[in-house]
Amino acid sequence: MRVAFFSTQTYDRTFFDRLNSSHGHELIWFDTHLNQKTAALAAGAEAVCVFVNDTLDASTLETLSALGVRFVALRCAGFNNVDLPAAAGLGMTVVRVPEYSPYAVAEHAVALILALNRRIPRAYNRVRDGNFKLDGLMGFDLHGKTVGVVGTGKIGAIFARIMLGFGCRVLAVDPYPDLTLKSDLEAAGSGYAELAQVFAESDVLSLHCPLNKHTHHLIDAAAFGTSKSTLMLVNTSRGALVDTTALIQALKQGRIGSVALDVYEEEAELFFADHSASLIQDDEFMRLLTFPNVLITAHQAFFTEEAVESIATITLQNMSDLQDRGKCSNEVVAS
Repeated sequence: MRVAFFSTQTYDRTFFDRLNSSHGHELIWFDTHLNQKTAALAAGAEAVCVFVNDTLDASTLETLSALGVRFVALRCAGFNNVDLPAAAGLGMTVVRVPEYSPYAVAEHAVALILALNRRIPRAYNRVRDGNFKLDGLMGFDLHGKTVGVVGTGKIGAIFARIMLGFGCRVLAVDPYPDLTLKSDLEAAGSGYAELAQVFAESDVLSLHCPLNKHTHHLIDAAAFGTSKSTLMLVNTSRGALVDTTALIQALKQGRIGSVALDVYEEEAELFFADHSASLIQDDEFMRLLTFPNVLITAHQAFFTEEAVESIATITLQNMSDLQDRGKCSNEVVAS
């Protein structure tokens, strides 16, 4: 199968080229994001392979379909950037990687919590400058604190178990939980509650839910109005779960303690690229960087050797299944 890859990085080519030897697909590489303007690059391909910040809205899918593209292969778990009804209407099949390494994302969320709480970036820079004073570096014990977990799929469940290991009280919310995971978490000591209670009681709140019409700006001004003023908010899921404007106002007004983000709702024009020699035009992102109690990484929570290899392995198998059998167990359909 001839596949046009968009939003590619060096590591994508390294892993996919190596693992493709057992599949024999023709892989065409593009660094640019896929959208309506760049869709023409896929001419001659049967499939496109895309990542989290590619835009597959109705107009983009129509252009791809007119070019003969029949398959969309997501090399990620989320599919909020694909207009699934439009794809179905065009007869296009959409497949994804439902899981790769849930440990990678869960562990990064914990790393963000520890780094933000114990002021690790600031402490590191001080020591390098020969400043060994501890003023301004005080954190808090995680042991005994209440950690809220929004979404208890595999990533959220692993994160919850890690926090239980720290001696935290874990309070989870999930409107459609996997019953086996829920039962296992409850047996391990995690509790479940309504979202309002989780907001109100959490000392740390970590987001592990998908982005959809129900969760868009789940964390908004109203949420900050009910949470503790000392709350640490952590988001390693999707940027638009958090209303950035409301977040900045909460930070300015002292209605939130600290924030760790691996995702950002307008990240598409920023992340996965080097902008160090240019002026970043995103005013809200630059405003976030001015707060001493904000820690941001650039969508790297998934980025472990195990995860990237798993993504490549499953994506290539998805494409082989579509080519050989015309169907795939990892197909995504409109609900």
